[in-house]
Amino acid sequence: MPLPPITVGPRARIVFQGDSITEAGRRPGDGTSLGSGYVRLVADELGAAHPGLRFVNRGVGGDRAADLRSRWQRDTTAHEPALVSVMVGVNDTWRRYDSGDPTSLTAYERDYRAVLEESRAAGARLLLIEPFLVPVDEGQWTWREDLDGRIHVVRRLAAEFGAGLLCADGLLNQAAARHGGADRIAGDGVHLTPLGHSLLAEAWLGLVSVG
Repeated sequence: MPLPPITVGPRARIVFQGDSITEAGRRPGDGTSLGSGYVRLVADELGAAHPGLRFVNRGVGGDRAADLRSRWQRDTTAHEPALVSVMVGVNDTWRRYDSGDPTSLTAYERDYRAVLEESRAAGARLLLIEPFLVPVDEGQWTWREDLDGRIHVVRRLAAEFGAGLLCADGLLNQAAARHGGADRIAGDGVHLTPLGHSLLAEAWLGLVSVG
């Protein structure tokens, strides 16, 4: 039986946290900027029906789980959100392959768990988006040995914390097969195209209700 959607009040504040996929062109100096990606699409859809909702995008390009932890109080709990949406992990994998700078699964889980504990203690609901990879070349398939473990960490944490879970990796890889190739969804395997953002936003909206 599917879990019921996460319900937030009609005047709730929702904070989106993550890396460049969440940031998606937001202007860092403008606290109201939502970027042009899935966060903007979610806000446009929900905000049209519920104008009292407030949306905050604090995604930062290049961030790993440890980076989120270092700025969590300032960029997340300080906003007193009713719901926190988190997607982080692909940079923890990517830096292993492009910079020789790996993040262990133990460290990833420790930092991820810390931000969830802080948000839960502050009374926020949680929605976790899996990190994902839609390989565009053979070399990226090797990343799966690192990323798949992080996906399992997120699934386990979602169950432990009673959080909503958006299974983005399977969703977007299936969409790549359906729409004619990985580059239709994520041009470099990671950063989403407009189609990719729209699919992620649609899935996110299916997990949240307002009432």
